[in-house]
Amino acid sequence: MIGISRRRWTGAIVAVVLAVWLGACGYIGNEYTFSQSQLQSALDRKFPFSKRYLELFDIQLANPRLTFDPARNRVNLQFDATVDNKLFFRQAMTGRFALDSGLRYDAPSHSVVLQDPQVQQFDVQGMPGQYSRQINALGGILAEQLLQGYALYTFKPDQLRIAGTDVEPGTITVLSDGINVKINRP
Repeated sequence: MIGISRRRWTGAIVAVVLAVWLGACGYIGNEYTFSQSQLQSALDRKFPFSKRYLELFDIQLANPRLTFDPARNRVNLQFDATVDNKLFFRQAMTGRFALDSGLRYDAPSHSVVLQDPQVQQFDVQGMPGQYSRQINALGGILAEQLLQGYALYTFKPDQLRIAGTDVEPGTITVLSDGINVKINRP
């Protein structure tokens, strides 16, 4: 009887530990829910983001700020932007870059990524007027070419294996305080 009781006790402890661990990851039933702070923390680790465009402009995006638009099922991202070009500017120009984007799951990278980002704002302070059209075009290119498919959150391998079965994220829903990812079971 003692052996049976120990097995049951050990099984109960394993079940409790597994439940606590899955709860900490936001996994409940057939879905994960990621809070704003979890996603913001994952995003913060990936910035600043620097890119050279057309061998003319050096662009840096820093200090990402993430908010949610559940009515449109989109996320909003704002960044501090720095644009530098030694040929045209005496010093780097700073401003704000904002976009909104849908989300999708990218199976090869195991990530929730930006889908069809759209520029909402790209203001660079002190930018000479003759460059404003190019800067606006540059903002669109940043969104469409550089941030399309950018990983907002990457799943850990153990998050995509539940009870010994490989699973794959499905529908992604933007909530007022995070995102919800449904899990498709085979």
